[in-house]
Amino acid sequence: MKRLLALLALASASHAAPPESFWRALHQVETSGRHGAILGDNGKSLGPLQISRAYWQDARVGGSYSQVTSIVYARRVVTAYLKRYAPQAWAKGDVATLARIHNGGPTGHKKTATLGYADKVRRASR
Repeated sequence: MKRLLALLALASASHAAPPESFWRALHQVETSGRHGAILGDNGKSLGPLQISRAYWQDARVGGSYSQVTSIVYARRVVTAYLKRYAPQAWAKGDVATLARIHNGGPTGHKKTATLGYADKVRRASR
């Protein structure tokens, strides 16, 4: 019985996700809610969620980098990236940790420089 409960808990956690407000806030903070081929970070990031080529490659989703201009595809990329580097934060819906990793890379949750970004996302998700 204990094994079954543990298995069910793991299965449900793997399907958990941050709230929809996280996605709206991330989009708002990154590009003020704009859509399309938005360049940022001096041309290093692209699309409504400002994804760099390295981030896209690290996410390991199919398709081409140019597809990050679509909010639907960009969300797939961010989902894959965050599930890869922050599975526990993903399962908990830990918006601050997810935002920090999106902004600062796989160890972004440990970087002081990402605290302000996480606060912006948190405020925008209210």
